[in-house]
Amino acid sequence: MIVSHRHRFIFAAVPKTGTHAVRQALREQMGPDDAEQVGLFVNRRFPWEELAAVQHGHLSLRQVRPFLGEEAFGSYCKFAFVRNPFDRFVSYCAFMLRGGDLFQRRPREAMHHFLFRDPPEGHILFQPQAALLTDTDGQTLLTDAIGRVEDMQASYDAIAARIGIPSRALDRVNATARGDYRQYYDPALIKGIEARYAIDLALFGYSFEGTAA
Repeated sequence: MIVSHRHRFIFAAVPKTGTHAVRQALREQMGPDDAEQVGLFVNRRFPWEELAAVQHGHLSLRQVRPFLGEEAFGSYCKFAFVRNPFDRFVSYCAFMLRGGDLFQRRPREAMHHFLFRDPPEGHILFQPQAALLTDTDGQTLLTDAIGRVEDMQASYDAIAARIGIPSRALDRVNATARGDYRQYYDPALIKGIEARYAIDLALFGYSFEGTAA
């Protein structure tokens, strides 16, 4: 997450949505009083002890809200990027098994393992995207703008214009090499993702075919 007082924005970094590429671009615009929390590639912490104790940078908007106060939280532009949950889950499995070839050799077996046999319920990367972006009811989005991984550069350009900073070409960071996500699925996996990430599919307008509202 990045909180910029200079440009009055809050970037909520949803895991597996190109957050490190966005972070790199946003860092170029940060002022001396701006703050970032991140634990991969670089290690930075927020000035608030309770949040600094969290060992990653994927904080929810609900978490940071009381530390900023209602006036700042309400007036700052809050944005994030989201991704088709079917595509994101494939990326998650490939990421978790990086360093070996298990996912390349038996991707569906790996996906069944994470989704059905031993789901990592407490892992922040496994949580629905909406969990970081909604109010306490789990349904009401706290964001003012949403970018999409499927249209990453255009989304970033639009957000940069909205918060009043120059845009630039996003770098490719922390990406995994694989094919189209649809080729990895069987009917059981499709139903499993539809059940587990129903809130993401509904809020962000995705389906297995990849269409977005």
